[in-house]
Amino acid sequence: MKKNNTLFLVEVAIFGALAYLLDLLAGVLSLQIWPQGGAITISMVPVFIMAFRWGIKGGILSGFILGLLQIVTGTFWGIDPVQIFLDYIVAFTSLGFAGVVASQVATSAKRDEIKKLVMYVSIASFIGCLLRFLAHYTAGIIYFDYLAPEGQPVWLYSLLYNGSFMLPSFVIATIVTVLLIKTVPRIFTFNNSVA
Repeated sequence: MKKNNTLFLVEVAIFGALAYLLDLLAGVLSLQIWPQGGAITISMVPVFIMAFRWGIKGGILSGFILGLLQIVTGTFWGIDPVQIFLDYIVAFTSLGFAGVVASQVATSAKRDEIKKLVMYVSIASFIGCLLRFLAHYTAGIIYFDYLAPEGQPVWLYSLLYNGSFMLPSFVIATIVTVLLIKTVPRIFTFNNSVA
């Protein structure tokens, strides 16, 4: 049991840091297209991997580390502590809820049912990305109403702004995760039954 706990903590730290590095790279490559933060990124993939390997707990902790590292290193955009909490801690931690289908992913991988595996990973990615989007969307409505063009409702502004990077990120992260599954399916299920 102690060995599994140590392995869990090591993997959470490694995959959380990897997610941060991928997000940092995406931020550099996005060329500041989104002036108040946001980028098209695959940083969610390591969080999804942890959600499949260790369940919701592994995904949530990896996502938490991703958001926390952005705050600690100063690679965030914020105007208020609650907005920062919503946009970084809540948004990235919620990606871990992709682990809600971790057992289905593990079962499909063990049975070599690739179509089911792809379906469950897509559902999991959608759940995680939707929850992350809702956190960004809520923060946008509450804190960035002054940025909406005159005559445009703030809810529409937040929807368009956050959707412009979250939708492509969802699609790309899902594709990358599926490609990883097809090449090395074992990385998604090794520890699933432990936690």
